[in-house]
Amino acid sequence: MNSELSSQQVKDIGEQGLLERLQRFCPPEIIGDDAAVLETVPGQSLVVTTDVLVDGVHFSNLTTSPEDAGWRGAAANLSDLAAMGASPLGITVGLGLPGELRVSWVERLYQGMTECLQKYNTLIVGGDVVRSPVTTLAITAFGQVNPSQIIRRSAAAIEDAIVVTGIHGASHAGLELLLHPELGQNLNNEEKTALIRAHQRPQPRLDVLPILWKILTPNSQLSIAGMDSSDGLADAIIQICRASGVGAVLERRQIPVSKTFNHWLTPDQALKYALYGGEDFELVLCLPQELASALVQHLGEGAAIAGRITAGSTVILHDEQKKFPDQVLNLSQGFQHFGQ
Repeated sequence: MNSELSSQQVKDIGEQGLLERLQRFCPPEIIGDDAAVLETVPGQSLVVTTDVLVDGVHFSNLTTSPEDAGWRGAAANLSDLAAMGASPLGITVGLGLPGELRVSWVERLYQGMTECLQKYNTLIVGGDVVRSPVTTLAITAFGQVNPSQIIRRSAAAIEDAIVVTGIHGASHAGLELLLHPELGQNLNNEEKTALIRAHQRPQPRLDVLPILWKILTPNSQLSIAGMDSSDGLADAIIQICRASGVGAVLERRQIPVSKTFNHWLTPDQALKYALYGGEDFELVLCLPQELASALVQHLGEGAAIAGRITAGSTVILHDEQKKFPDQVLNLSQGFQHFGQ
């Protein structure tokens, strides 16, 4: 990139100049009007989700490049669609930017979003730009789903198995390594890189959906409960139980965590990362035991049946070997946006 162009600031080219730069990331036949028109096929429901990322809260230049911030923003929204059983159609992007911000930073942000979206044939179809004292990225994603395949938090049934589609705690571990490079001295470079990448380039689990629908084909009328674990595994299970009016037992030793945790974390630290670290963007699904076992087998390494749905309203962390007492899980230990 030309050095003179890379040093340009947003205020140098203004809103229209910036929009002109960013339009090349969008399909020309869709943008240009006051709103995007997305055609969906008959028998499909439109799913819409919005996520906001704020500089200093969700990303920072200490841990996240502009490309990584863009990827994470896109991935968070695609993960929400996956959690509803929906396939993505497109996203719109709202930007709040300080005038002093370099144009190249914004272009790199869009490059990261595009790199993530291309994996899922998803387009940026529009958005808005405003002046703001803090860099803010607000993404709205649109998806479609067959009404019979909508995944809801409120559909968990007693005796359902709780499936997690991958390991938990890796994103938080990667963040800790970025913030404190002296940590993880027992890890090799490949192991460190894998954990850092889990934080900077999370993978939304849209790949789970075709496998899930294939397994459920003979049980097409069965409702599946679920959500993603972006706010932590404990949060996801508690939210599902609240919405469904049930409780759960989570088995301590069945929670899938990175094998590298054994090299540098205590068991308590590893458990805390997995339960409350957040931003792993795996799916947490509740379905009958036989189907859950089939799903885990198809997904392979990392996926696990981590517990079961019970009567009542309490979510309990249990240890089958009885080396640890039962623990009631709650939301207060996770990240709280407006906590003191």
